[in-house]
Amino acid sequence: FLQAGRSARRLAARQQAAALLKRRVLGGATALTTLTSALTGDGPFAKVIDMIETLMARLKEEAAAEKDHKAWCDEQLNANKMKREKKTAAVNELSADVEGQTATIEDLTKSIGKLTQEQIELTKAIAEATQLRKAEHEENMAAIADATTAAEAVKRALVVLKEFYSGQAAFLQEQRQVPEMAAYKGMQTSKGGIIGMLEVIQTDFMRLSSETKASEKAAADEYKSFMEEAVKAKKQKYDAAKKMKLDRDSTKFDNGEATKDLKATQSELDEANKYYEELKPSCAEGEVSYEERVARRKEEIQALKDAYSILDH
Repeated sequence: FLQAGRSARRLAARQQAAALLKRRVLGGATALTTLTSALTGDGPFAKVIDMIETLMARLKEEAAAEKDHKAWCDEQLNANKMKREKKTAAVNELSADVEGQTATIEDLTKSIGKLTQEQIELTKAIAEATQLRKAEHEENMAAIADATTAAEAVKRALVVLKEFYSGQAAFLQEQRQVPEMAAYKGMQTSKGGIIGMLEVIQTDFMRLSSETKASEKAAADEYKSFMEEAVKAKKQKYDAAKKMKLDRDSTKFDNGEATKDLKATQSELDEANKYYEELKPSCAEGEVSYEERVARRKEEIQALKDAYSILDH
């Protein structure tokens, strides 16, 4: 009778525990399905107790393992996220540097080319101006020399003529006793006479010489002013181009270093992105979150504890 009573109590306990576990299975605790089947069957009671203890131990091990894995994933994902963000920012900054430096190099190259061409044009203009000035100077000097020589020749001719006509007048003065002999004055007293004409010619030559000298001085001053400005401008352009070349060389060096840094940083970013893709399958949240899995496992463990308590009594 006593044995029958114990059997009845055990059966009731198994049925109560099975009902409890069934509710948990319906709530999503799928790990309890096998145990529920065992409780509703006719297996040994001790074996059911052992199954509960084994399942509880396994669930606790899984919880500990998943907790450790979650901690590792969080650590790896956070470190990877920080690295990807840091490398992305560095890549963007270096890309902007390289782009800006490349544009600066292109601008400097254009400016250097322009300044170099302007120096060539100034050199050509200086050479042409010097050649023209030389020819003009030679022409003016020849004109001045010719005018001066001609003026001197006319002056000497005037002296001779004036002496001649003066001698004729003195001779006729001595011969006054001959009434029919009149003084010979030639063309010296007529309007536009030879002497007057030669004096006009002399004045023209002197004026030509004076005007040519003035023109020569003005041309020389203009050439001097042009040369000073041209040489100064050429020197300024040369200095500016020289500085730009130094700046371009420095920028090229910086651009080369930045390009190498960009390549290395991009490689590190690619590795970080690759590692992130490797982490996703084991660390990324699925349809069921880590918190939900922890909550369900706790419910399963608590259900096992409750079932164990029912059966143990």
